[in-house]
Amino acid sequence: MARKLYEFINAEMGGIKLMESEDGKELFMQGLFIQGDVQNQNGRVYPKGEIQRAVESVRTRLGKGETVLGELDHPEELQINLDRVSHIITDMHCDGSNGMGKLKIIDTPMGNIARALLKAGAKLGVSSRGSGNVNESGRVSDFDIITVDIVAQPSAPDAYPKTIYESLFNMRGGEAIHRAAAAVTHEKSAEKHLMKAITGLIQELKLR
Repeated sequence: MARKLYEFINAEMGGIKLMESEDGKELFMQGLFIQGDVQNQNGRVYPKGEIQRAVESVRTRLGKGETVLGELDHPEELQINLDRVSHIITDMHCDGSNGMGKLKIIDTPMGNIARALLKAGAKLGVSSRGSGNVNESGRVSDFDIITVDIVAQPSAPDAYPKTIYESLFNMRGGEAIHRAAAAVTHEKSAEKHLMKAITGLIQELKLR
């Protein structure tokens, strides 16, 4: 039976770069999205062929005009939660054994929070969300990529990425930050208030 597979790539290891459109209205993250042919921090190995097949599946979806949505944080389930959507995947391709990609932050409450965190210097990485089979040696087969999410970089190499969504609503003032992020979607002048409020979230999660 296939199992859920989440694989985190931090900004440094993935060479994740931030890119802005010429008018400064659009923000992108680009770099390594999924690594192949090496044992990762979860003890799993994704053969080159599995990476290529899974990436090609995403490319096919994009080529058919499908919008591949991603979230800020990983949910427990594989399906997409629309209230957590922060970005769309705009490109995926292979470079040898690795799956490279590009995502665009979009104007949703969680997208506005992701943008504010990134512009404030928070360390955010990416994490593939998919399914597959894993044998006793950690070799993955029948791999399928559902999406790639934006996640907070863990403090320790073997730690699970810190949760932003749950932490936001558990911290004092978290709901106010979410309301400010929602306001930015309709009124860009509200962004300065969000940027001011996001400092507390960065300190809470120690994202620098």
